[in-house]
Amino acid sequence: MARVFYEGISKRFGDTYAVRDLTLEIDDDEFFVLLGPSGCGKTTALRMAAGLEEASEGNIYIGERNVTDVPAKDRDLAMVFQNYALYPHMSVYDNIAFGLRMRKYRKTEIDGLVRDAARTLGIDEFLKRKPGQLSGGQRQRVALGRAIVRRPLAFLMDEPLSNLDSKMRVQMRAELIRLHRELDGTFLYVTHDQVEAMTMGQRVAILDQGRLQQVGSPQDVYDRPANLFVASFIGSPAMNLLEAERASANGLRAAGVDVALPDSLAQQLANAGAASVTIGLRPEHLAIEVTDPAATFEGTVDLVEALGSEQHVTLHVADARLIANLPAASRIEHGSSLRVSVAKEHVQLFDATTGERIGP
Repeated sequence: MARVFYEGISKRFGDTYAVRDLTLEIDDDEFFVLLGPSGCGKTTALRMAAGLEEASEGNIYIGERNVTDVPAKDRDLAMVFQNYALYPHMSVYDNIAFGLRMRKYRKTEIDGLVRDAARTLGIDEFLKRKPGQLSGGQRQRVALGRAIVRRPLAFLMDEPLSNLDSKMRVQMRAELIRLHRELDGTFLYVTHDQVEAMTMGQRVAILDQGRLQQVGSPQDVYDRPANLFVASFIGSPAMNLLEAERASANGLRAAGVDVALPDSLAQQLANAGAASVTIGLRPEHLAIEVTDPAATFEGTVDLVEALGSEQHVTLHVADARLIANLPAASRIEHGSSLRVSVAKEHVQLFDATTGERIGP
């Protein structure tokens, strides 16, 4: 397998940039996820690596080889599409074998590779069937089989689970993680689904409007978002963002409430010299009982969404709304009064003008 390296890559359609100045390295044997909302440029970036879109600027490397001007068929990559892209008139066996036959593999070699891939994916009993006789999950396994059978330098996957129902998506996520471990392959995976990114990716790159916003492990991106876009995009429910003003050397005021800051964060705020500040609070960090709270918010419950093991409670506080992720055992009713607090270590700050994170 091999690394994939974007060096200052841009893609223009007329005067519009789909991807702008992207520099990004996917390590050899890494499961790497490109994440972002629809239209952010993630699929365009993937298609440029595959050779299906021509880069307007910059270079793309597969391993140490510059493939920017190399035709797609000569890049030794395998791509798995959202719509499976199977030949309906061919059997599962022939779909998996198709690429090998095009590359003039010997018949005995093809048979061994196809059956080995089918066993790995648990579809060996379906080799004689046509795609129309399979479920969505089975068809996706066939598409994966066609990709892995060649053992390419890297696998490129464009939202391959988006057409599956929720139960099958959970199952296929586990299958892909297992497959990555078994193949020791380089996986570059595109999705708009945060759950897929958080559960599957060893590292995640977040894009918005064609620009790279942050790269890191899923947990690091969640815990320390680089800017307001990442903070608002990552997490479900999304992070609570409150406009704030300086109230003291070590505190801010937001939604009519004084919010105390740890000394180190207060110093970093002073050093940043931000003209205006936004406070970020994760819903799970708002709790009914908190030892030594930085702030306590009291308001009226607007909405309670019961999810079995937990509940999302929307609280109207002054001129703001907060969402708290609370235990299901808490008896909370619509229209009732509720107090929630947050500990100092969970307060996050952003420069409201630039959107950049303040602090570690």
